[in-house]
Amino acid sequence: MALSTKYDPTQVEDKWYKMWMEKGFFHSEPNPDKEPYTIVIPPPNVTGVLHMGHMLNNTIQDVLIRKARMEGKEACWVPGTDHASIATEAKVVRMLREKGISKGDLTREEFMKYAWEWKEKYGGIILEQLKKLGASCDWERTSFTMDEGYYKAVINVFVDLYKKGYIYRGLRMVNWDVEAKTAVSNEEVIYKEGGEVSKLYSVKYSIKDSEDVVVIATQRPETILGDTAIAVNPKDERHKHLIGKKALVPFINREIPIIGDDYVELDFGTGCLKVTPAHDPNDYEIGIRHNLEVIDTIDNDGNLNEKCEIPAYIGKDRFAIRKQIVKDLKEAGLLVKEEDFTTRIGRSERTNTVIEPKLSLQWFIRMKDISRKAHAAVMDDEVLLHPAKFKNTYNHWMENVRDWCISRQLWWGQQIPAYYFDKGEDDFVVAETREEALALAKEKSGNDSLTADDLTQDPDVLDTWASSWLFPLTVFNGFDNGFFDKESGRILEGANKELDYYYPTNTLVTAPEILFFWVARMIIAGYEYKGEKPFKDVYLTGIVRDKQRRKMSKSLGNSPDPLDLIKQYGADGVRTGMLFSSPAGNDLLFDEKLCEQGRNFANKIWNAFRLVKGWEVKEGNNPENSKPVSWFTTRFNQTLIEIEDHFAKFRISDALMSIYKLIWDDFCSWYLEMIKPAYGDPVDKATLDQTIGFFEELMRVLHPFMPFISEEIWHELSDHSENDCLIVAAWPKATKVDDSITAKAGLAFEVITNVRNIRNAKQISPKESLELAIKTVDFSKFADFTPSIKKLANLSSLTETQEKVDNAASFVLKADEFFIPLESAIDEEKELEELNKQLEYTRGFLAGVEKKLSNERFVNGAPPQVVEVEKRKKADAEAKIKVLEESLAALNR
Repeated sequence: MALSTKYDPTQVEDKWYKMWMEKGFFHSEPNPDKEPYTIVIPPPNVTGVLHMGHMLNNTIQDVLIRKARMEGKEACWVPGTDHASIATEAKVVRMLREKGISKGDLTREEFMKYAWEWKEKYGGIILEQLKKLGASCDWERTSFTMDEGYYKAVINVFVDLYKKGYIYRGLRMVNWDVEAKTAVSNEEVIYKEGGEVSKLYSVKYSIKDSEDVVVIATQRPETILGDTAIAVNPKDERHKHLIGKKALVPFINREIPIIGDDYVELDFGTGCLKVTPAHDPNDYEIGIRHNLEVIDTIDNDGNLNEKCEIPAYIGKDRFAIRKQIVKDLKEAGLLVKEEDFTTRIGRSERTNTVIEPKLSLQWFIRMKDISRKAHAAVMDDEVLLHPAKFKNTYNHWMENVRDWCISRQLWWGQQIPAYYFDKGEDDFVVAETREEALALAKEKSGNDSLTADDLTQDPDVLDTWASSWLFPLTVFNGFDNGFFDKESGRILEGANKELDYYYPTNTLVTAPEILFFWVARMIIAGYEYKGEKPFKDVYLTGIVRDKQRRKMSKSLGNSPDPLDLIKQYGADGVRTGMLFSSPAGNDLLFDEKLCEQGRNFANKIWNAFRLVKGWEVKEGNNPENSKPVSWFTTRFNQTLIEIEDHFAKFRISDALMSIYKLIWDDFCSWYLEMIKPAYGDPVDKATLDQTIGFFEELMRVLHPFMPFISEEIWHELSDHSENDCLIVAAWPKATKVDDSITAKAGLAFEVITNVRNIRNAKQISPKESLELAIKTVDFSKFADFTPSIKKLANLSSLTETQEKVDNAASFVLKADEFFIPLESAIDEEKELEELNKQLEYTRGFLAGVEKKLSNERFVNGAPPQVVEVEKRKKADAEAKIKVLEESLAALNR
């Protein structure tokens, strides 16, 4: 079969993905004879399409799951999507608007019908895109957080936590998204890096029965009409005499008290703070301390209401009123000044609208007690974060955890299972079904005449994260009937074979920004309902940024379409490109050249494969190739040990780089060149068999990173059947390494490289044979690789000498000196310059090594083999310096 000169991913990727799917290689079932290895996908939003963050995250997951599968583990990667309440509802509302339909004109049931239609049409796009990347998920297990079983699990948990006293309903200050018209959690409020430029307005407030005024600086003049006090610091000599007096709210002249409170910063603004308990969380706390009135002047849609007391402002947007009230303050002579001010402005993660702090009656989970075990699990390394630096971040959040607002004013989502039977604040019950609710309502109210029609279910839905925090449990049906004990509020041991087998999962790969959104809460749920952690390791990826360090986003237009990248560079090229420079926890500065490097790597592998497959073969064995074969056997095993160490420490990028160097440098640049027959000559069968064996081993270790080209070459190299696919081939195991042959080969490569450098410097053709003489105390150390040195350096002879060779180009390796006789006279001045450069460099190198060895902490703390390596470096450098000094002395005579 004629092989194409360039690797063509389009001819390979769909073919092998289809084959893997047809053969069921991705699917997993509990197998008591195998160790499970489980990953649950961070479920992307059902509204989502593939972006660069997904590419990085899912490539890492696929690398881990493919390696585990090859190691003989029962590998199970569970995919799924999140219903994404706010984002999906916004999409559906927009779709309806385009059809001329208003959400307000629909019943909840009618709206939900449209929402499900939208989900069925668009909701699976991202999962299909992941297949193009090569993601080997168990697609038969695909989960959706609004599936019937998942929905019931979320409701079960709500009822259980309410019974346990963790869930309560209360009037609290929340983050209000005026566009989505719903509360959002603290973690869903985002702030631009470096802050945003706003205005600070200084406004006069009159003091009652006085000509005096106080000046107050505010960023939000539209809230002035909801002021119910002015606060000053009681230690502030400028203002403490005002405490107890009354001030007048501009325009409406409402009397408000001047109070003393330590919260007021002495050095911010004017030292006087307007207190608006309805529109600021800190003001709300001050209001509670001083029993202040709460006047909510801004409605759910961000418009001012009648409580602002100025008819011209009622029904207008808060930001329009900000402009208007500033104008009116100026005209009334009440605006002292306005100045630019850089501040943090909270915006909704979903709609990007500025968050409105607002008092609202919502449902909350008490977090302090329920999160204790999850806090300890990470701090005690029962759950390991990679990199470990995120432990401090996790600790800070868990120590300062706030109650979680879990209700959202939407229709798309799990409807809160609370049923109201009267108008009193406490006239409700919580139950899984309306029938159960009716029985509880009769009991609570003492009214046996209540009917199901008298009950009104809470219209709100649960926060999306209040469903996805159950993901590792619910994807294995942990809360289904027969598995969940409602009396104890725990999942039963031994009842659910799948959950008991696959849980806890092994590795979670996710982004640091959802460490609290999702990761911490899954750990909380794991201990609350299963009594153990949901995963052992959490690999936190970095953020994908552009070359200017900006986070990639559609709005900035700096994010390439991942599918376009795959079309251009192939899935393998993009996968490796993403991983070449993305260590855990560190941001990836993405450059398309990385994908080009990945494609070039694929082409390098393909060309090496073409070279080997193109050789003619003859029976027999070439003894000159025995040492290169032994050397590469050791290099492969050494690298395999490195790779395993990198994987154990979740250094996935480092593992890839080890494989990259092994293939590109050791296999292609050295091994194949050493054993390659002369042009037109055949290769001996023994060497070819060994080489094909090496190629197969290389494809095994490459497969998790580059699954498509490795599978293609695996089948082209040998006559593997369709069932004997690389995806399920055994992961190689390292055997004994021979350090002595590595040292000898390394020396040979240094000799070859130096001869090539001299050719370049002296402009000697690679085709011209050269002689090489070596002044050494041990010529035998070159014997094993003499054929390779002569072949790759194109030497007609390699001999030992006891004296320096006149009129020769020379170089020094450790204590050995090498001479290449030249026909034309050498430039002694240039030779002196070059020797001095080498001497200066080697002395600097020696100083660095000596400094390290003089450091007691290093010598006592480093592994003995590491210290020994540094000692060998010192001895080699000293020997090289001695030879260089002798060479310089000889030239200077």
